[in-house]
Amino acid sequence: MSEEKEDEKPEITNENILSDTSGDIQRVSLVSTSPSVRSIVRVVLIVLLLLAVKDFLGILLTSLTYLFFMIILSIFFAYIINPLVDLIQRPFINRSYGRIMSRSLAIALSFVLLFSVLGGSVYYLTPRVVEQTKTFVANVPAYTTSIQSTVTDLNRRLARMRVSEGVQTQVNEKINTFFEDAGNFITTLLGLSAVYILTFLPWLILVPILAFFLLKDAQMFRVGILRIVPVGDWRTRIESLISDVNDTLAAYARAQMISCVLIGVICTIGFYALGNDYALLLGILAGILELIPLLGPLTIAVLAISVAGLESGWQALWTTIFLGLLRMAQDYMIYPRIVREGIHLHPLAIILSVLAGEQIAGIPGVFIAIPVVALLTVLYKHILEHTDSRGLFTGLLEPKENKDNTSI
Repeated sequence: MSEEKEDEKPEITNENILSDTSGDIQRVSLVSTSPSVRSIVRVVLIVLLLLAVKDFLGILLTSLTYLFFMIILSIFFAYIINPLVDLIQRPFINRSYGRIMSRSLAIALSFVLLFSVLGGSVYYLTPRVVEQTKTFVANVPAYTTSIQSTVTDLNRRLARMRVSEGVQTQVNEKINTFFEDAGNFITTLLGLSAVYILTFLPWLILVPILAFFLLKDAQMFRVGILRIVPVGDWRTRIESLISDVNDTLAAYARAQMISCVLIGVICTIGFYALGNDYALLLGILAGILELIPLLGPLTIAVLAISVAGLESGWQALWTTIFLGLLRMAQDYMIYPRIVREGIHLHPLAIILSVLAGEQIAGIPGVFIAIPVVALLTVLYKHILEHTDSRGLFTGLLEPKENKDNTSI
């Protein structure tokens, strides 16, 4: 029996760490859950490859920025016009006449109706906008004289108050610098607007064409994506994700379009009521700049108050009060009712998103920053639901438990 015990050797398993007590050599075996050497090498090679081509990918993505912007505009345009398409097609489908009013025909009729309204609006408003623009340009010398007179009066008051000449010089320099910067800003803004209008003019044809195919074949695209995913929980999750993304983008596009039209109309009426000579021009600018979150309303506020200040101080004061009340009503009453279950982002997240979008992709990045961040929040929510986790890094930070249910 003693010889048999001496011949027995300890059993070697994948989880044991064996050491030779007679020497310094230790033999360690990996557990069964450890990744294979081939997997580790594959990950390292992929990381090295990404590092090698990161500059090329950066240049490629930068070059395709405007292409992505055009695709996103097409998607938004499709979401905006989709309710009109459904409105035209629904009566025929309800009466079993769906073959008469096909999807393609309903989209074409929607395009004709929409562009007819836009064309009529442009035809009616353009002469008045041009007239107000010419009036503003003609009044620039008078505004300059008024500003110089105001500066002269200020210098006289400072002299009566026995303010030193050095302080007066600094005040005059600050005032002149401010007006020079304001003039350069307006000139640059008008120049950039003209450049962007000429640059994006071909998009007036390309965006509706892409939107037409997106509206026509949306169901086919959805089915194609689902067929890539395996049947089961993954397909169910992806289908739910597609549905939420669709609802989010539809709510955002609807809210932005309604807000632009509403703000443009209210500002035009309000500026006319306040006696502003450029009410229509400023109202149209307010509607367009509403597309840019936070920065757009701030820009139109500066422009409108500055123009009103050229007429009188009281008009500038009432314009400030009017725009302040309108902003509070829009942000806290009107917009939440329009967007509903769409996008709910903290104002700080909106500011950082807009700034990051401008740094990454310029003007296109400003427009697409908010929907991109909203889609990322939707994706994050579905990742948490699919993994049944309270947070993406919660599992990594929580202490693990061993077999005896004791924390490590």
